[in-house]
Amino acid sequence: MPSILLTGSAVEPWSVEEAKSFLRAENDDDDAIIASLIAAARSHVEAMTRCALIAQTWRLVLDQWPNDGRIKLGRGPLRALAAARVYNSAGIATPIDAGTFVLDKAAGVIVSSAWVLPGRASAGIELDVEIGFGTSATDVPDVLRHAVRTLVAHWYENRSLIAIGQSVAMMPASVSAMIASYRVHSL
Repeated sequence: MPSILLTGSAVEPWSVEEAKSFLRAENDDDDAIIASLIAAARSHVEAMTRCALIAQTWRLVLDQWPNDGRIKLGRGPLRALAAARVYNSAGIATPIDAGTFVLDKAAGVIVSSAWVLPGRASAGIELDVEIGFGTSATDVPDVLRHAVRTLVAHWYENRSLIAIGQSVAMMPASVSAMIASYRVHSL
């Protein structure tokens, strides 16, 4: 099931000032670099855990409804179903009342038995969902916030490492350990 990011995170898990304090960076020369490292580290932790740290809106596109009536998102944590629509054969969208769906937030599943069948065979169903731990940095579990901060520090301290056989692309073992309980492995 393809998914499209509609609205990204409004804030990051750490401000530039907080990250600079952790990094012991005393001047403002690297503020843009630190900001980009924070965003990249958040994105990397989100990719590894399949969890949105800060609230985001995604569009899920389906060809048909699942036989068991359960749509497993594959990303989380599920916060809300913002909109649902089905397209007819002419490509015209018909909204579906979000109240007809049951959200199993703990399992990250959207359930319904009253499906309106799509009129086109491909991409006939769209669901706009909000996922994430919350809308502010303090809503993110501390261990995931710290994983982001540690990854920022690793990348910042090794940004000029170019020796043969050395790689900063690998995630430090400490970060892997921090995100282990949230990590979702795919087949």
